[in-house]
Amino acid sequence: MATIRKRENGKFISYETQIRKLGYPAQTRTFKTREAAEKWARMVETEMDRGIFVSRAESERTTLAEALDRYLTEVTPSKKGAIREKDRINRWKNRPLAKCALAAIRGADLAKFRDDMRKAGKAENTIRLELALISSLYETARREWGMEALANPVKMIKAPGGSNKRDRRLFVGEEEYLWKGLHEAAPGNIYIVPCCQFAVETGMRQGEILGLEWHEIDTKRCVAHLSDTKNSDPRDVPLSSRAVAIIAALPRPIEGGRIFPVSQDYLIRVFSRGLSKARSHYEEAFNVTDKHPDPKMLTGMKFHDLRHEAASRLASLLSATELAKMMGWRTIQMAMRYYHPRAEEMAKKLG
Repeated sequence: MATIRKRENGKFISYETQIRKLGYPAQTRTFKTREAAEKWARMVETEMDRGIFVSRAESERTTLAEALDRYLTEVTPSKKGAIREKDRINRWKNRPLAKCALAAIRGADLAKFRDDMRKAGKAENTIRLELALISSLYETARREWGMEALANPVKMIKAPGGSNKRDRRLFVGEEEYLWKGLHEAAPGNIYIVPCCQFAVETGMRQGEILGLEWHEIDTKRCVAHLSDTKNSDPRDVPLSSRAVAIIAALPRPIEGGRIFPVSQDYLIRVFSRGLSKARSHYEEAFNVTDKHPDPKMLTGMKFHDLRHEAASRLASLLSATELAKMMGWRTIQMAMRYYHPRAEEMAKKLG
């Protein structure tokens, strides 16, 4: 039988509800109204009578911020994208929902977060990744932290729509401006431009390139061995003569180590800054002519688009299965996301 006690603290009134039943730990919770207290007591007692009660006490006293701290310590370090996930966790901890108990966060709260992100102009994939972190946290809390009764609010809302497949390729003349802009964006850094050129030559992912070490390069066989990949499947990547030349021009420490010793965040920032500088140079080239610069040139580009460019160039040289093998795709369907040959190139093949 539930016991409800009225508590008065100056102007504030609350109702402390306690439930004691043989075979179950005592349950105590405080509410602002007696109606809410009685409703909770009926629900808990019914679940106990049916033998399906699971304590929600821990999820009711653990805030999202506290859970994120634990997740960051226990789960994040084992992930390949640990650095980026740490950034997402820090963003969540600065949001109002971080102060709420896990059990108090509803699907409606996350639906509002999703809609607010859309209004702010965030990409659907960005929103999906932010919500995926929260979903993973709730599932971890349910399965491993003893919060079995905790419902995952992310599953209660409509997931963000998939982002449009990117088919951004380098336009004619973009490379020259891009390399110049990147060189100016990182003066004194000898690795940024070669790193981006190596991406175009090999189609390797950003993390694979930044993690590549000297001992993994076989210049005689013209092969780079990747032991740590996105899908965890090691693979050998064939290197063109230009890719080998790019690496050969870099200083090689006696003790070895990474070929491109720059951080992911630094590379992303420099690429964005270099793209802006490249666009400025491109626009300056039109100051002495009557023509107008193309609004698409040197805009809307990401480092990952260099992988798209590489795949499209290699598509004219390799079969679909060879291309999938080189790029590290497990299925041909995945290859089609990156395979974007120009129509005029296919027309030439047709004669």
